Amino acid sequence: MNDPYLSVDQVAELLGTTARFPRRLIEERRIRYVKVGRHVRIPKSAVEEFLRARTVEPIRFRRTGRRRAA
Repeated sequence: MNDPYLSVDQVAELLGTTARFPRRLIEERRIRYVKVGRHVRIPKSAVEEFLRARTVEPIRFRRTGRRRAA
């Protein structure tokens, strides 16, 4: 219950986007949110989950010392 709730503008600032992007995520139900009257709030943990689920890890190549022939 100690999870802070963020406004759409705060989420947009956190993600470095315009407010349109978090609103679209809410409309498409791609992120958890809470409606308080006519206000929409997004738990910070939901933003972190969203980012974690869409993070692409780099591929680690093993160096063998040999190069491929063309």
